[in-house]
Amino acid sequence: MASSPIESHRFAAPDGVSLAWHQTGEGRPVVLLHGYFSDADTNWIRYGHAAAIAARGFRVIMPDLRAHGESGKPHNPNAYPPDVLADDGLALIAHLGLIDYDLGGYSLGGRTVVRMLVKGATPGKVIVSGMGLEGLTDTGKRGAHFRNVLSNLGSFEKGTPEWFAEAFLKTTGGDPVALLGILDSFVDTTEAEIAAINQPALILAGDADDDNGSHEALAALMPSAKHVEVPGNHMNVVTKAPFGEAIADFLAG
Repeated sequence: MASSPIESHRFAAPDGVSLAWHQTGEGRPVVLLHGYFSDADTNWIRYGHAAAIAARGFRVIMPDLRAHGESGKPHNPNAYPPDVLADDGLALIAHLGLIDYDLGGYSLGGRTVVRMLVKGATPGKVIVSGMGLEGLTDTGKRGAHFRNVLSNLGSFEKGTPEWFAEAFLKTTGGDPVALLGILDSFVDTTEAEIAAINQPALILAGDADDDNGSHEALAALMPSAKHVEVPGNHMNVVTKAPFGEAIADFLAG
């Protein structure tokens, strides 16, 4: 079966920043948020995950987060208040008039999903992928890694985690100033807030991914979560078909 075309649209965030979103397929809406330095195309479209999910009867909605992809990349620090990505996500759901929908994300997108839930999002099902417990409760640790990368571009030894992060940044054409702003918007989530998330949840991780802490501990804390591992590490799991298949199976189940 031929995959559905990708449609691209824009809307204005509450503060006026122009944000892009993309969609494919028809049926129950699922909003999927990409990771840091990435975009909707890299995480969801290029490697077939959006098509695999759409083929199971879903309308797959994929924003480019602020400072990423085709969305606005403001340099004004005022454009990056605490939880701005969660607020942008809630604004998109309101803009589209979504009431009965599912919500998922990878890495930074997974953290943003959790922040949206804390702030009142009401999806039917939840996917948190590439994000462990410590990456939610202590955002400063991972944030410091990326702040070091963005502040010292060109200085890292080949093969180090910092070098790989910079190499990925180059492939996506990221804007270092805007991306530093995103780091300033991070908000920690408490274990009590996580434990209050009672939707059916998929905690999905590459079997060699420990970049954002323990996925098992995160799943154990959420009352209706299941932990699933697929082949890959934090950088390459989204390039492998089992990643999208696991999400499609969970949503369609």
